[in-house]
Amino acid sequence: MAKTLGIVGARGHVGADLIRLIAGHPEFELAFVSSRELDGQRLADHIPEYAAKNPDLRYSSPAHEQLPALGADAVVLALPNGKAAACVAAFDAVGAEPVIVDLSADYRFDDHWYYGLPELTRGDYHGQRRISNPGCYASAMQLAIAPLLNVLEGAVQCFGVSGYSGAGTTPSDKNDPDKLRDNLMPYALTGHLHEREVTRHLGHPVEFMPHVAPHFRGLTVTSNLHLSRRFEREELVEHYHRHYDGEPMVRVLDEAPWVSRIAGRHHVEIGGFSVSEDGRRVVVVSTLDNLLKGAATQALQNLNLAFGLDELTGIDAHPRP
Repeated sequence: MAKTLGIVGARGHVGADLIRLIAGHPEFELAFVSSRELDGQRLADHIPEYAAKNPDLRYSSPAHEQLPALGADAVVLALPNGKAAACVAAFDAVGAEPVIVDLSADYRFDDHWYYGLPELTRGDYHGQRRISNPGCYASAMQLAIAPLLNVLEGAVQCFGVSGYSGAGTTPSDKNDPDKLRDNLMPYALTGHLHEREVTRHLGHPVEFMPHVAPHFRGLTVTSNLHLSRRFEREELVEHYHRHYDGEPMVRVLDEAPWVSRIAGRHHVEIGGFSVSEDGRRVVVVSTLDNLLKGAATQALQNLNLAFGLDELTGIDAHPRP
């Protein structure tokens, strides 16, 4: 019998991509999709891919305290930062325990929640029903840095550039195509939330400098790492292959990955390995689609894990360009 999912905040970019993924998932179906702006409208009119599963499902706008009564086996919170707690409290108030996956940053620093970056943390999953989805930039940075964690010296510097979908749907300078045209917009150059997130979960200081670019989806991070011992480039590349060749959602490349080649795809690409003359400074480039592996795809990996399914169920780990 299919497991039922509810999505709170389904109008945004990530919610829409997650609905498309669930449309193709053999074991999941939607119990409800909430959006105040789209309340009463047919989901299939906005996301035609879901029509084959349920052409009559409509967006709704339940109050927080009504969510537990909707009876979903899992609830995905696709809300802005700072909005998840009221929903979680509604389930706690009545003792309801669906799987809850929070896509915001609200519980990424809470040890009572499983931090779901599967390639690095699945060994820490022991049936927790509260799952915090990592940030998009934070996923790219951690996957690039983790293989060298035991030989790092000093803080890691990360220069990031993302498409404007990462700024969400609420109008701002960071998602205004006119202001971004022919532009690269820096912001939050110290103390960014993802800087603190990566520093906490890797247990090593990271300095992160994010920027927004005129493209819609996909991000790239160039990480500068100082090491306690010398690496030859060939050894470095082989080291990353050993770390990730068993992970179908991570691909290690010799050349630097391109944002334009990762958009619309589910995996992470890591490559462009450059080594200084003394072998103790390396630069690594990582790319992912911020709406997919940076959010919706990773949420589906975590849902699959929570329900005992193969982690890649409903995910095409090797999509064609």
